[in-house]
Amino acid sequence: MAEQADAIIVGAGLAGLVAACELADAGKRVIIVEQEGANSLGGQAFWSLGGLFFVDSPEQRRLRIKDSRELALQDWLGSAQFDGPQDAWPRKVAEAYIDFAAGEMRPWLHSLGMRWFPVVGWAERGGAMAHGHGNSVPRFHITWGTGPGVIEPFEKRVLEYEKAGRITLKFRHRVSRIVKSKGAAAGVAGEVLEPSKVQRGQKSGRDVVGDFEFRAGAVIVASGGIGGNFDLVRKNWPADRLGPAPKNMVAGVPHHVDGRMIDITKKAGAALINTDRMWHYTEGVKNWDPIWPEHGIRILPGPSSMWFDALGERLEAPCMPGFDTMSTLKRILSTGHEYSWFVLTQKIIKKEFALSGSEQNPDFTSKKWAEVLKSRRGSGAPPPVEAFKEKGEDFVVRGDLRDLVAGMNQLAGGSLIDHDRLEAQIVARDREIDNPFSKDAQVTAIRGARNYLGDKLIRTAAPHKILDPANGPLIAVRLNILTRKTLGGIHTNLDGQVLNAKGEPVPGLYAAGEASGFGGGGYHGHNALEGTFLGGCIFSGRNAGRHAAR
Repeated sequence: MAEQADAIIVGAGLAGLVAACELADAGKRVIIVEQEGANSLGGQAFWSLGGLFFVDSPEQRRLRIKDSRELALQDWLGSAQFDGPQDAWPRKVAEAYIDFAAGEMRPWLHSLGMRWFPVVGWAERGGAMAHGHGNSVPRFHITWGTGPGVIEPFEKRVLEYEKAGRITLKFRHRVSRIVKSKGAAAGVAGEVLEPSKVQRGQKSGRDVVGDFEFRAGAVIVASGGIGGNFDLVRKNWPADRLGPAPKNMVAGVPHHVDGRMIDITKKAGAALINTDRMWHYTEGVKNWDPIWPEHGIRILPGPSSMWFDALGERLEAPCMPGFDTMSTLKRILSTGHEYSWFVLTQKIIKKEFALSGSEQNPDFTSKKWAEVLKSRRGSGAPPPVEAFKEKGEDFVVRGDLRDLVAGMNQLAGGSLIDHDRLEAQIVARDREIDNPFSKDAQVTAIRGARNYLGDKLIRTAAPHKILDPANGPLIAVRLNILTRKTLGGIHTNLDGQVLNAKGEPVPGLYAAGEASGFGGGGYHGHNALEGTFLGGCIFSGRNAGRHAAR
């Protein structure tokens, strides 16, 4: 006889943990099914930097940042560019999330024990029109403890409920079918996989040692996106908007982020929408110490590095570091190549380079101020950045530009970069530094960034000439396309109920987190503002768990 519960959650990531807590708080018995091992509790959120999008937070106000619900909604809608009837629920979820981020989100998470770094980051700055894409103000709040710090309060509660017998964790259980009865979701069935002996994030085995079936009145799919499955990424790639899908990419997420459950949920009656909307980064470097296959790390750049395409042509605004990811992705692919270059100085890398992820920020992850000060106030860049500069295959470090160009061409395997052409573009930019005003959009943006105290203190180097030897050595970084987030997926309403092709709820079936485009089937629309991925998992998981409990 199949094991029974009140609700089954597919996926032990952040959205699944939040939903499970809500159900257990309401007195419901929950089974969490997860295809990876017990050391993967928390899913890919564990590997994140832990950034959360808050509006008008105490941290913002202390830094004299004036933010409001109205400004945040303007930025969100200018970025999302919702453009069809399928976006009705995504837009409603987006508006509700802005209310959440401007209201109870931070106080609620604070009450659970979360804390945040006092300097708010300014991610995805836009660089074009006020009503267009981008954050008008800094909103990226790094959680103390990074991704593990975001997971911690929910993981703790889940494990407490497991001891109390209210939540059952079923690891190495891979769902292959959603069981239905009289048109309603009634459970899940699938295969028990061999015990996993690998570390968190490493590729685990797929040998089957048994099967299972669990029954419940509600099923919540919180299984994540498709970023670890290159074939599925290419299948859904929006070639009409971005150009041909890259043949070569690096993976920003582990291999088990495979998208299997999205199609399985479709077979159970779910409608899928916006499946060609995705969020992949343009600043990926190959990890010199990889954990999962094709492991890539994203550089979180400040605004000063000069950005060149594979042919050696400087990228124009708004394709500047940290400003407009989607426009930059399209611009890079327009060359017929799948990589680009940063050219910078030691002064820039020391102050502006950060690496995304909990494992690349051990100081923040440790929650120890002494470690943060030691790492961020040293003579060089933070140790993880210096390690990539020394050991990463995508980094070229030289004393002069001619040697740098030779190293770039050797790394890329050709002679696409012409020294004289590259030098002319850098010299032109350097001349703009002689005055406190400029016609160069990036130089203007650098000076604008330093008007924000947080950027001036820890994120943006003082304007200086790239080719002045006093600022060296010179550094070039080859940047790869890095897969990451799924912006579309399972169509839901605000309560996380899965909708069918007619827009009607499938009884008993819910979806949350990245599998549902972080809510509604894609609450970001076409473009994201950062800090909204973990927040979307929390918000959609909470909504689905609360409604399913009722």
